[in-house]
Amino acid sequence: MTQSEPNAHRNGAEAAMLNALFSQSPVGLHLLDRELRVVRVNTAAPGMRDVSPQEIVGRRFDEVYGLADADEVLALVRGVLDGGGPVVGHLVRRHGPGDPDREHFNEVSVFRLEAPSGEVLGIAMAVVEVTAREEGRAREVLLEMTREHVGRTLDVLETCQELVDVLVPRVADIAVVEVVDAVLRGDHPPLAPLPPDVPLRRAAFRSAAGGTGTGTGTDAPQAHPLGDVRALPGPTPYTQALSDLRPRAVASLDEDLPWLAADPARARAIRAAGAHTLITAPLTVRDTVLGLISLYRTRQGEPYDEDDVSLLLQVADHTALSIDNARRYTREHTIAATVQRQLLPRRPSSHPALETTPLLLPPDSGGQWYDTIPLSGARTGLAVGGVVGRGLHAAAVMGQLRTVVRSLAAFDVEPDELLARLNDTATFLAAERATLPTADPLHRQALAARFAYAVYDPLTLTCTVAGAGSPSLVVVHADGSTEVRNVPAGSLLGSEDKTPFAATAFTVPEGSLLILCDTPLPALVASGDADALRRPAEQHRGRPLEDLRDDVLYALAGTAEPGPTALLLARTHPFPADRVGVWQLPDTPTVVATARGLVRDRLADWGVERETAHDTELIVSELVTNAVRYGSPPLELRVINDRALTCEVRDGSASTPRLRHASVADEGGRGLFIVAQLAQAWGTRYTPEGKIIWTEQNPPPG
Repeated sequence: MTQSEPNAHRNGAEAAMLNALFSQSPVGLHLLDRELRVVRVNTAAPGMRDVSPQEIVGRRFDEVYGLADADEVLALVRGVLDGGGPVVGHLVRRHGPGDPDREHFNEVSVFRLEAPSGEVLGIAMAVVEVTAREEGRAREVLLEMTREHVGRTLDVLETCQELVDVLVPRVADIAVVEVVDAVLRGDHPPLAPLPPDVPLRRAAFRSAAGGTGTGTGTDAPQAHPLGDVRALPGPTPYTQALSDLRPRAVASLDEDLPWLAADPARARAIRAAGAHTLITAPLTVRDTVLGLISLYRTRQGEPYDEDDVSLLLQVADHTALSIDNARRYTREHTIAATVQRQLLPRRPSSHPALETTPLLLPPDSGGQWYDTIPLSGARTGLAVGGVVGRGLHAAAVMGQLRTVVRSLAAFDVEPDELLARLNDTATFLAAERATLPTADPLHRQALAARFAYAVYDPLTLTCTVAGAGSPSLVVVHADGSTEVRNVPAGSLLGSEDKTPFAATAFTVPEGSLLILCDTPLPALVASGDADALRRPAEQHRGRPLEDLRDDVLYALAGTAEPGPTALLLARTHPFPADRVGVWQLPDTPTVVATARGLVRDRLADWGVERETAHDTELIVSELVTNAVRYGSPPLELRVINDRALTCEVRDGSASTPRLRHASVADEGGRGLFIVAQLAQAWGTRYTPEGKIIWTEQNPPPG
């Protein structure tokens, strides 16, 4: 064999290999010259089924393959030709000549061809069709986006809007979500098939043209605006999907479809938007119907296929669960808010010397409360608090604690002692919660509550306050100056901390505004002109207290720091001096007659009816007698014409009086029994100097 024979044999083998590659390889192969013109192409190249090689050979590659990003791909190939390294697996988008509306994906590898001498001959490109893979990957990405972005809030409307934001423009040019109206209120959804008269609310709309259904001039045409509630006319693909819970795909929305006449408004919107294909699927959970998703294509040319139907069903399943969770939350939230409203006082108790108004933030969390409690001696108890947590369980604990506060306040205990006894109740409730089964969600939620309690006395102009947590109290004086009172901080109610609660007392001038809160008020701590609440509170005199409450709300909403949860505004007024009688009494047996005479004259001045005045004289007689006999000086008698006719006898002894049932042979022991029969309420209030025995009778006329 001559030397030329091996070369010829090798050249023949190379030619045969090259021919085999171009005739049998499943990978698309292209040979380009240095001008990037097609020299040779095999039939496996994407798009070659609809054209012949003769139509392509001799033309530059970017002119014949319908590349979506022709300039980018051309620059890539030129870079390889000009000395760059090979490019492997670059993703290219193109439109096929036989299907210009559908986008195809190719994976392209580019190599430079060089002769043994080093001369650059051209480019070799290997192209693989990966449209199915990329579409599957896009579906997976869409599902992941749905799981990540849809259902982030426990709000039905927000969830529906999140869904259309994900779907447009990725798989649809227009997306519409309609929800059974009862679901938005938290009610149970109806069972399938959906009755034809059940109204649906248009909950979300989005268009690739820029419309969001808000009614602006740029909105895409809609059959009905957002928020519209109506039953769907039928039969249509929409009603059929809600009937048998199966999706419907309409490949061509042409004028000849008979069901378009059943829903003229929707037909007009379809024609106006230029929609040519539709897919609609129900939103269902456990054989109940929550709503309907409808997707339209106007710009994307290809109709929906089975893969799109499968994708939409998976999206619908996730969305339906999210909507149902939001519905359940709405239902529980509504129940908790209703329970809270029933447990809270209808309106704060009024008092001639004190007017109050509450502010809850947010107003319906379930665990916050306020109260104004009438106390003996014309005093008023101010209470604000909040159970940590939300929902029905927080509302139930709130109702229990509020009842205990009312009961304890009736015993005239000081604020710090009231908090100690209230903490005992909260600790007991927390211990009960800890014994719940471990599967119960409450077992893992520690019971804790914030609370602040203040007692205002309009006769001495003093306020005593104590708190659990970090309460705050601000006094806005009549001249507009603001004073932040230092309320002793205590542990949260229900905690294991056994530190005693402390109270502080201070003077409150007449005409002041008290702002009591169960949490710190950062906007009020600052002083000077920068104070966010000082300016609206400066002019509080003469303004309705409700207006001041709104001013406080607006000021707190504008601060960056967290605001309070429960807040009570109280404005003080002078107590009428002519409605109080106070006398210092000598410690002698004859003082009883003197006391009766003083009270008789004062009741006559007030115009108290004779029977009530007679009962009051008997009450004063018994109270003064007990003070002289069992108490110690100094003695003081006080009558108050307030919301009740109050009699108070003060002495220097701390001994506790006790109601007895005297026997027939006993000569005494009937004093408090008589008092209890004549008065509507009576009790003992202790002071640093001794005690006060008080009684209350029905309010006198006028």
